Amino acid sequence: MELYFVISIVDRGRREDMVSVLEANRAQLILSLLGRGTAMKEHLLLYGLEATEKAVICTVAGGEQTRQIIKSAKRRLFIDIPGNGILMAVPVKSVGGGRTLAYLTDNTVPDGGVPELKFDYELIVVVLNEGRTDMVMNAARRAGAGGGTVLHAKGTGAKRGDKFFGVSLADEKEMIFIVSKSEEKAAIMRAIADDTGPGTPAGAICFSLPISAVAGLRVLED
Repeated sequence: MELYFVISIVDRGRREDMVSVLEANRAQLILSLLGRGTAMKEHLLLYGLEATEKAVICTVAGGEQTRQIIKSAKRRLFIDIPGNGILMAVPVKSVGGGRTLAYLTDNTVPDGGVPELKFDYELIVVVLNEGRTDMVMNAARRAGAGGGTVLHAKGTGAKRGDKFFGVSLADEKEMIFIVSKSEEKAAIMRAIADDTGPGTPAGAICFSLPISAVAGLRVLED
């Protein structure tokens, strides 16, 4: 079963365009979240970006469907050109039941065998205390990260983490998405953990997810 969690990050003004691309490719579950960019001024100039509010649009799609979504996003949003956003496909290992699968795939049999397992890029997910984004991103940048996208979150964690690790999830939180090359991921995560991890004011915890396909990182690829 070849399924992907497809995540796109675009300027908020282009949210409807991205949603239209997903709808045109028969995506069933479309989730929209609001975020903001963290790139420093020099990186904004490098990528041709402006410091704008962001929209994070997510869906689940089959293998060929994902490839068509990427192709459509490149054609309609020019998402492979720096400054127009990022689109990535994270492999899905399993889903919860036949009805869920039928809903996500529009009642069709998923094409392909298993997701592509060649991971040149990874998605680093950081959960941190609200208001400490700059601290975390400064640590990440020192290890080679370019920028990230911040999402607001509300923690509902148990007290056990607070007791043993000094991490309380039952507070206002922020999440940061950072896309990095696979060979740079470990250094970025280590810097975040060492400089801003549990026990610090940021209280950051991080993990990474593999990315099977990505568009919008032409500058890094070049």
